[in-house]
Parts: sequence; structure tokens; C-alpha cells
Amino acid sequence: MKNFFKINEISKLYGIGPDSLRYYEKLGILTPKRDTNGYRLYGLQDLYKLNIIRDLRSLDFSMGQIKEYLDNQSVDNTIERLREEQQAIKEQLERLEAKKNIIEGRIRVLSEAARIEAGILAIKTMPDRPCLQLKTLITKDEEMDWAIKRLHRKHEHRIPDFGNQPFGAYVSVDDLRNGVTDVYHSVFFLMEKGTKEWDFMLPAGQYLSLYYRGDYSQSSEKIQQVLSYAQEKGLPTVGEPFEIYEVDNRDTIRSEEFLTEIQIRVHGDSANVLL
Repeated sequence: MKNFFKINEISKLYGIGPDSLRYYEKLGILTPKRDTNGYRLYGLQDLYKLNIIRDLRSLDFSMGQIKEYLDNQSVDNTIERLREEQQAIKEQLERLEAKKNIIEGRIRVLSEAARIEAGILAIKTMPDRPCLQLKTLITKDEEMDWAIKRLHRKHEHRIPDFGNQPFGAYVSVDDLRNGVTDVYHSVFFLMEKGTKEWDFMLPAGQYLSLYYRGDYSQSSEKIQQVLSYAQEKGLPTVGEPFEIYEVDNRDTIRSEEFLTEIQIRVHGDSANVLL
């Protein structure tokens, strides 16, 4: 086995650029010799150190931490460093497990959405649903995206994965009655049960629901359909109707694949109507 290696050999073997090798030398971590032509020659001790650098860098250890370890290497120091590595690996596994759960959750939501039959009016019994809200006037799709982003920015420390975060928007019955369509007055995030901080609560109760597929140009017509049905069946409504975006442009660029649910709360025993 060779005792010394040139910089291009080391670079190719470890996949480390020559500039990085020179930087390690500048830090005093590597100490290559020079041949008669002035070229760097790396010894077996340098290879050993590069193995340690590679392993610790993969765990996000800084070069300062790595140099300190190599300068003060001992059994006790090695044990301490191994324990730090062990903790770093544990934290990496926890992050990967959380990411795995997020991905599995989105797959489940999209798979269930694909099985939902659109166009059917139904009564749903819902629990209390805490929500975070941004009140703002929205008159076109681009403003909707911007409003949702503003709401997310305000609460991003509580919403680590926006792709999985269910959200919706409120419309005004008065607007619809006055012929004003495709206008929303607020957006909101539906938070998990038990959330301690929220802006408003969608109260537990019965909600008239309708799913529709396709672009949002249908929205006003579908909401009118829900309101007309409630009136026809003698179902007193409570509050304003809202939409929940089950499948949207986070998941597909094909508007025909969008899935939106319209909900409005209906009052008391009169909701026990066969649909």
C-alpha cells in the first residue's frame, strides 16, 4: 500500500474538492508533506483524519468542533464525541420519522379524496374545530394564494408542513343575494383538536355539506345550490357558508382534479332530515 497520496488522488477517493483539502490544511487539521516539486503529499494519518471529518460532517458537526476533537483526542474525548454522535443520530431519526408521518398522512388524505363522490348533499356531524383566521377581502385566485401565504407566515412556527395543512375560506350570503360572486371575506386554517391558541371555533354540530370537483368558477353556483337545498328542506342555517380545499394547486396543476367541500352549519333537530 502506498504511504503517500497526491491531492488529486485524495480528492477523487473521498469526493472532496481540492479547495476543501487546502482549507483543512489551513485550519491545521491536515498536515501534508511536500515532494521535491512542491506538490502536497498526504499520509496515512491524513487519511484517518479525513474519515473522521467525513463522518462528523455528515452529522452536521462544525469544522471547529472537529478540530477541537482531533487536537484533544483521548478515550474520554472519543466517548463524549460518540455520545454526541448518538444524540445527533437520534434527532435525525426523529426528524425522519416525523417527515415519514407527514408523507403518509398526505397520501392517505389524497387517496381518500379520490374516493369521495362529488355532487351529493349530506349532513355531517362535526366536533369543535379550532381555526386560525385572516380577515381580508379576496376577489381572485391569486389573492387567495397570497392570503393563505400571509396566514401561514404569521403562524409558520406552529405549522411545520404547509402541504398537509387543511384550509378554507368564508363567503357572504349577503354578497350572493346581491349578485356579488367569487368574493371571499376571510381565510382560515383548520387546526388539530386540542390546539390551545386559535382565533375562532367552528362549533360542534351538524353541517350541510357538498363536494365538487373542478375549478373554482363553479363556487358561487354550488354555494347557491347548498343554500337553496337548505331552504327547500326547511333547514335553518347558522352563520356563513365556507369552502374547504381538499385537493388544490399544492397537489396538482390540473384543475379538473381539484376537490372542494362547501359546508354551512344547520340548526338543531331540523337537521335530522333524510337527504
